[in-house]
Amino acid sequence: MVEEYGAFGLFVLAFLAATILPFSSEVAVVSALYGGMSNTTVLVAASLGNVSAILLNYALGHWLRERYDSKLRSSKMGRKALHFSEKYSIWALLLTPFPVIGDPITLAAGVVRLKLFPFMLIAGGLRIGRYALVVYLFQLGRS
Repeated sequence: MVEEYGAFGLFVLAFLAATILPFSSEVAVVSALYGGMSNTTVLVAASLGNVSAILLNYALGHWLRERYDSKLRSSKMGRKALHFSEKYSIWALLLTPFPVIGDPITLAAGVVRLKLFPFMLIAGGLRIGRYALVVYLFQLGRS
């Protein structure tokens, strides 16, 4: 998808990776870098896609609180995400860049009504930082 659609394809893959599809967007980032896409384009496209998706997760949790609260509590990862969000509040957001637990925490953050600005600062910043690290490591490996 990245080869065919370029930065837009990377944006879409990074978005979907943070919402409904269980795959690593880092693979798409590395694929884009191998394909010759610039570091800046990769970082911007992947970050915008992923941060847009976690914002959508937050909004869904916030606006559809009753529905998603019971849905989260019905799954093992969802229960953990809610537990971390309720117990640790903003500090739970430090887990958002990690596989499996990270995306449910972004939804749980909306359910438990964490403040939007700290959510975006921490969860968004960590997502961008994760991509910056992948780009850096890729360049380091190529030199």
